[in-house]
Amino acid sequence: MWGTLVNTVAIIVGSVLGWMVGKKLPKSMSDTIMQGLGLCVVLIGLQMAFSTQNVLVVIFSLVIGGILGEAGDIEGRFSRLSEWVERRFASGQEQGSVAKAFFTASLVYCVGAMAILGPIESALNSNHTVLYAKSMLDGVSSVVFASVMGPGVALSGISVLVYQGFIALLSSWIQPLLNDAILAELKSAGGLLITGIGFNIMGITRIKIGNLLPAVLVAPVLVALLPMLSLWLKALLALF
Repeated sequence: MWGTLVNTVAIIVGSVLGWMVGKKLPKSMSDTIMQGLGLCVVLIGLQMAFSTQNVLVVIFSLVIGGILGEAGDIEGRFSRLSEWVERRFASGQEQGSVAKAFFTASLVYCVGAMAILGPIESALNSNHTVLYAKSMLDGVSSVVFASVMGPGVALSGISVLVYQGFIALLSSWIQPLLNDAILAELKSAGGLLITGIGFNIMGITRIKIGNLLPAVLVAPVLVALLPMLSLWLKALLALF
C-alpha cells in the first residue's frame, strides 16, 4: 500500500499547489489552459489506444461495456456521488466545479494500465517503481488540473486510494490472469476512454465515459476467450 499512499499524497499536494496558482489566473487564461490540457489528455489517450493488437477486441469491448454501463447506470451513480461530494465540500462560486473536477480527475488517474500493474507490483513484490513513476505524473498533472478546475481535483486522491488499494488487496488473484496480450487490449480500451475524457474537457462533446468503464474489464475477458471462440469458429466452418 505504500506506493498507493505516495500516489495519493502526490495528487493532493499537487492539487493544492495548482489551486493556489489557479486562483490568480484570469478566466480567459484558465479557459485556454483547459483547452490545451484537453488536447494533452487526448494525446495520452491515443498513445495508449494504439497499443492494441486486435482492434476487434477493443470495438466489442466498448460495445459490450457500454451496454453493461448503461444497464448499471454507472455514470448516474458516479454523478450522484460527485454531487454529494460537491454538497459536502463546495460553497459559493465553487458550486458546480468541485463535482466536475472530482469526476474528471478520478477517471484520468484510475483508468490505465499503471493503475492496475502498479498496486500489484507494490503488494506482491514490494516494488513501488511503477507507482512512484505514476505519482510523479499524477502529481504534475494535478497541478495543471487544479489550476483550472479547482480544489475538487484533490478529492480524486481518495478515488485513487480506494481503487488502487482494492487492486492491491486482490493482487494475488489478479496477477496470474495478466499477460502481454491482455494488457495491450486493456491499455487500448482505457486509452480510448481517456481520449473521450479529453474531448469532454474541451467541450467538443459529452461522452458518458462512466457508462463505458466496463470496457476495461470486458477487454481482458474477450482476449482470454479468443482461443475458445477461434476453435468454435473453425468447427462451425468445418460443417459447411
